[in-house]
Amino acid sequence: MNNFFPIGLEGKVAAVTGAGGAICGAIADALARRGVSTAVWDLSAEAARKRVAAITAAGGKAAAMACDVLDPVSVDAAAEETLRAFGAIDILINGAGGSRKQATTSEDLSFFDILPDELMRTLALNYQGAVLCSQRVGRILAEKRAGVILNIASIAGLKPLTRAVGYCNGKAALVSFTQWLAVHMAQEYSPKIRVNAMAPGFVLTDQNRFLLVDEKTGEPTERGRQIVSHVPLGRYGAVGEMVGTALWLVSDASEFVTGAVVPVDGGFSAYSGV
Repeated sequence: MNNFFPIGLEGKVAAVTGAGGAICGAIADALARRGVSTAVWDLSAEAARKRVAAITAAGGKAAAMACDVLDPVSVDAAAEETLRAFGAIDILINGAGGSRKQATTSEDLSFFDILPDELMRTLALNYQGAVLCSQRVGRILAEKRAGVILNIASIAGLKPLTRAVGYCNGKAALVSFTQWLAVHMAQEYSPKIRVNAMAPGFVLTDQNRFLLVDEKTGEPTERGRQIVSHVPLGRYGAVGEMVGTALWLVSDASEFVTGAVVPVDGGFSAYSGV
């Protein structure tokens, strides 16, 4: 990876939510390789510990924190534990989120039958969790008048996808929150506090593979073919291809960038379909 990206990262401390998963796990790995002490926050304590074990085995500094981003007490505990472990937090990456079948239309579930509680749970997972973590860590950044928050949004927050009503709405709220918070932190606390988002496109992971690839044949499903036909680069993204944009947005290389939402989607959000 080009050495341009790590400007100003060495010696910093990052808290990364959802870092037990694929995309944020890869970002956590990349930060640690560039001298960032990395706090791995994840709902699964086991997943967090596995990520930390991989980071430390590669020579990086990391610590695992079990964290439910929808629980203010849990978020506060993770932040305090991070401060005890590393003495500071300079970077927050809000990556916890995801879709839920209970808030996704299908042959078995019509839009009219989605339960309000299920819809709100999905909205909360993709929006409220980022708000709670930004409140807690944002206070730390405000006190020292410097730092970076990066939200992991989705192209589903820029262009609504069929079926995934809860996920799309949650990510759209996260996009709006990113822009609002960028202005708020710069104007009310310090112009040295930046808030941005990246919007990954379709990335093939263990979480969505069953939807996109036929298990028996290894060929794309009907939905998978439809997706790829709307990606100008003609393929899914790879987890590692999300890392460069994340490093740029949290480093000093992007010090005049705030309130931005950067698609990393192979051109999906630029394509009208004709």
